[in-house]
Amino acid sequence: MNYLSVSKTAEKWELSERSVRNYCALGRVSDAQLIGKTWYIAENAEKPERLARKKASPTLLEILREQKAARLPGGIYHKLQIELTYNSNHIEGSRLTHDQTLLIFETDTIGIEKEAVRVDDIIETVNHFRCIDKVIDQAAATLSEKFIKELHLLLKTGTSDSRKDWFAVGEYKKLPNEVGGHETALPENVSVEMRKLLADYNALPSKTFEDIVAFHVAFERIHPFQDGNGRVGRLILLKECLKNDIVPFILEDNLKPFYYRGLQEWNRENGYLLDACLTAQDRFKVYLDYFRISY
Repeated sequence: MNYLSVSKTAEKWELSERSVRNYCALGRVSDAQLIGKTWYIAENAEKPERLARKKASPTLLEILREQKAARLPGGIYHKLQIELTYNSNHIEGSRLTHDQTLLIFETDTIGIEKEAVRVDDIIETVNHFRCIDKVIDQAAATLSEKFIKELHLLLKTGTSDSRKDWFAVGEYKKLPNEVGGHETALPENVSVEMRKLLADYNALPSKTFEDIVAFHVAFERIHPFQDGNGRVGRLILLKECLKNDIVPFILEDNLKPFYYRGLQEWNRENGYLLDACLTAQDRFKVYLDYFRISY
C-alpha cells in the first residue's frame, strides 16, 4: 500500500495540513500511521466528513424576544411579566394581588371582590407590562438617559401623578425628595449626576453582576424622578442582565427588608444587597431550569 505525506494528502483533499493532522490525531482517518512525529496517510484513505458544528443554545434574551413576538402563553416571557410586575409594584405599595396581576396580563380584565382597587395600581400594572416589552426590545442598546426617561414616561402615563403640574412624567424631578429618610440629589444636580453615572458605567469594558447592582444603588441614591424610581431602577437591572447575558433576578416582596437594608448599607457592607440579589437570582434559575433554558 502506498502512503502519502500530510502535504500531499492536504492538497488531494483540499484541506489545510493542520486539518489533516488533526483528523489523524483524532483517529478519523483510516490507515494513517504516525512514524516519529510525522503522519503518513494511505493513498486510498477517504476524506473524513466534516462534523456538523453544534448549534449554540439561544440566549434568554433571544427566547424572550421569540416568545414575546408569538405572545406565547405559559413560557418564561409570561412568567417574567407576571412575577416582575407583581413584585416590583408590590414593593412600592400596590394592593393588587398576584391573581389580579395575572388576570390583567392574560385577559385585560380584573376581578374585584370585597376590596376597592386603586385605579393607579391598575394603570401602572398595565404600563409595567409595556415597560418590560421595551426592555426586551432594546436590551442590547447602550444604557442612556433617553431610554431611562422613556421607561419613566411609559410607567407613569395616565396615572394621577401625570395630572399634577409639579410632577414631570418622563423627565427628571422638579422638587427635592427623600427616600427612607435620606436625602437624594437636588433637582438642579440630577442631570449632571446621571450623565456622570452613565458615562462611568458605560466606560466599563464588561459588566459583572456586581457592576450592575452597584449602578442600581447609585441610581436609587440619585433618585432622579419624583416617583417611580424603584420600578425604573429594577427594570434597568433586568435590561443590563439581559444585555450582558447574566441571569436576571426578581426582588420578591419578601426580600424587601433585605433589599432596602442592602441599599442603605452598600458603602459599609455591599454583601447585604448582593446576597439578596443572588438569592433572587437563584430563584430565577429555578424558573429557567423548569423551562429547560440553559444559563
